[in-house]
This record gives sequence, C-alpha cells and structure tokens, in this order.
Amino acid sequence: MTGDFRPGADAGRGGARSPRWAPGDQILWRYRDHAPGLGGPVHICRPVTVVRDSDELLAVWMAPGTECVKPVLTDGTPVHAEPLATRYTAPRTTVRSRWFGAGVLKLARPGEPWSVWLFWDRGWRFKNWYVNLEQPRARWSGGVDSEDHFLDIAVHPDRSWKWLDEDEFAQAQRVGLMDPGQARRVRAAGRAAVDVIKAWGAPFSDGWQDWRPDPAWTVPVLPEDWDRTPAHMTS
Repeated sequence: MTGDFRPGADAGRGGARSPRWAPGDQILWRYRDHAPGLGGPVHICRPVTVVRDSDELLAVWMAPGTECVKPVLTDGTPVHAEPLATRYTAPRTTVRSRWFGAGVLKLARPGEPWSVWLFWDRGWRFKNWYVNLEQPRARWSGGVDSEDHFLDIAVHPDRSWKWLDEDEFAQAQRVGLMDPGQARRVRAAGRAAVDVIKAWGAPFSDGWQDWRPDPAWTVPVLPEDWDRTPAHMTS
C-alpha cells in the first residue's frame, strides 16, 4: 500500500485476532458492492485516522477535505440524482472526490451490524448521530471492509430518532440486491439499534459529541491501491 498508511499485520489463520491499531494510525474504511460474503468490488473508500481500537470499539475520524472514492453512474451522474426505479440497475463506476464540510467520527463495535457516525456543523456545533446499518466489518491489514444495508437511522441531540432511506431499502429488495431473509435480518438489526437508542446506551451515552481530533493529525492520503483485495480478513 502506498501513501502514509501504517497498517497492522494481517491476522493468521485459525481465528487469530488482528493486531490493534494505535491512535493516529491511518487506515481505510471501505464498502463493497453487493455480493455474497463481501465478495463485490470496493465502491466506497474513505481514508480515516484511528481514534481508539479496542476489544469493545473501533473509533475513527474522517477529516474535512479527505480524498475518498465514491460510486457514480457511468455518465458521471451522482447516484442519488438517479430516479429510484433505476438507481440500483443503471451502470456505475467510481470516482475520486473530496469530503467537504465538517468531518465525521465513526464508531463501531466488533460484530455489531451497524456503525454510529457523529456529525457536526462548522464551529463544532453537534448536529446528530447517524446509525448506518451494515455488514459487521471485516478487518484486514489496511483497514475494514463492510457492505451497506441501505436502511439507516437518524438520532438527534434531544434523543428523538427516525428511520431513513426506507424507500431505498425497499427498492434494493425489488431489484434483487437483498433477498427476503437478509431484509428481515437487517430490519431486526435496525430494531435492535432502536432499542439501544431508547435505552440511551453506548455509544450515545458516552459523550463522544464532545470529542475533538488531535490537531497534530494530518489528513490521510488516498493510496493508489485503495481497491486492493486483502490476503486475509477477520471480524
């Protein structure tokens, strides 16, 4: 891998746990296109800086201005500008793009089928939490890979919440990106996340909205081999 990445070593076979990353390490947070077993190509890649990596939590920071990879239609149209009926069937490619606006703190607990993102407006005014329902992340030497499950939840500072992207979740099922069994599991994961929200459990109760990045951290560089296939992956 090129650039300023300092990945931990690949885990060995037999269920060995990957070495932990240290605060300040720069890794990749990636999403693969929909295929069984995380087998699809990478279509979202975001270089991030590790805040914490423990048995209980992986926390990473995506800084403003980070160069990322995102999917677009082959004619350059943004995905969300495409009508819902053809959004997931129109041919796609990937492009490099900058993350504009404030940065994002991403929190994920091992094995949990969602991650929680924190958003701020400029001036560090906390905006909201965002629960991204996804495949539990697989670790590899340079970062983590997952698969987005379309359905999301917004959580506001007053602890109110609402489902997001239910139309996309339904359309993904209609075009065969998600079978009925998986859809039921995703909806169940969403209900489990809602239970955590209602109980105001971790990470919502942990005060992460008051966290700030180390001013000495540099913005990670998107490497040329951002889409490489890792030799080994662990949960």
